[in-house]
Amino acid sequence: MEFKLLPGGVISGEARVPGDKSISHRAVMLGALAEGETRINGFLEGEDALATVAAFRALGVRIEGPEDGGLRVHGVGLHGLKAAGATLDMGNSGTSIRLLTGILAGQPFDSRLSGDASLCRRPMGRVMRPLALMGARIEAAAGETPPLLVRGGQTLEGIHYDLPVASAQVKSCVLLAGLYAEGTTTVTEPAPTRDHTERMLQGFGYEVRRDNDVILLRGGGSLRGTAIDVPADISSAAFFLVAASIAPGSELLLTHVGMNPTRTGVINILTLMGADITVQDEREIGGEPVADLLVRYAPLRGIEIPEDQVPLAIDEFPALFIAAACAEGRTVLRGAGELRVKESDRIAAMAEGLATLGIANEVLEDGIIIEGGRLGGGVIRTHLDHRIAMAFAIAALRAESEIRVLDCDHVATSFPGFDALARGLGLQISTRAGGEDGERA
Repeated sequence: MEFKLLPGGVISGEARVPGDKSISHRAVMLGALAEGETRINGFLEGEDALATVAAFRALGVRIEGPEDGGLRVHGVGLHGLKAAGATLDMGNSGTSIRLLTGILAGQPFDSRLSGDASLCRRPMGRVMRPLALMGARIEAAAGETPPLLVRGGQTLEGIHYDLPVASAQVKSCVLLAGLYAEGTTTVTEPAPTRDHTERMLQGFGYEVRRDNDVILLRGGGSLRGTAIDVPADISSAAFFLVAASIAPGSELLLTHVGMNPTRTGVINILTLMGADITVQDEREIGGEPVADLLVRYAPLRGIEIPEDQVPLAIDEFPALFIAAACAEGRTVLRGAGELRVKESDRIAAMAEGLATLGIANEVLEDGIIIEGGRLGGGVIRTHLDHRIAMAFAIAALRAESEIRVLDCDHVATSFPGFDALARGLGLQISTRAGGEDGERA
């Protein structure tokens, strides 16, 4: 599928973007490992989160739904999973495969995990190494990429692990393996990362302690089924925060957005750039802070992005790169090497697309320098990355000619219905099958 975008437009109205992908994944995983039933509302019915659902069904967990964002997970307890009859297909979901590897490392049976072509190029050594220190046995393809074979029946020991880079996926993988380990597992973060796993473990009745940048849990406990209300995903909201910020005359209200302090870097960075964002009706639902966000058009200026904000906005940088392209002056990002091991090398992919649109940029080893300017049009390659596709879709609001974004099928992994919602809010977007004319329904 391709996006075809006409230049210009104004973003206005009110919207609630789909549920938080990170929380949706974890709710299913911990619900499956809990004793009793877990009810989930606001579940993201995107391909990534559905891959997690399918995996746990294959592991013997009864899951009803999803229906209108609702799921009922009938937990089997920490030791109730059963061997899958075939390879577990994680699709495009790095979160699914990395977190599930930690869980499966503590099972008495072997498991094989794989995914699509994009996922099978992504590095898994970052989770294999700490799991090996705990006693796990995991085999991978050349280059430490999927498919993975997780050997069951290993005795896991709690470890202290210093994360070499700030990564919520690696942290969560180690903590989930720690549920099955003898003794205490501790993880030290070099910088704060999203803490949904720690919060949710506590919501399921499992004790997790935090002392500054050190997270600690003991193996051998149990989880109790609970109710979870998934807030709207700030990573999905980010595209419309930027869209309304760059399109003159825009005013947009985004409702029920997750405001976890480990995820709000995108708001902090946009505010530093001069964006007009008002946080309204702050509240807490199911242990997660939530608010409504009112964003109005405002001229943006280039900045040096504070490195302490980078881990708090790691998934939102494709959208932020578009904000930088539309800003006056230079934006400098450093300390973002994590972007090179996402669904694509997002630094290289965004730099390529920005250059196509006429925006000067310089790629750094761990970041990029972007010179704000006038956006032209052209054909954008997404490298099968959903966030690259959505970022260049919103760029059309300030473009001077048509933009075509190729290979957009993966948008459904995190944001099903993106094109329809964007069109309803004012983006001049149509979709078509690659190589064909005409809008698709």
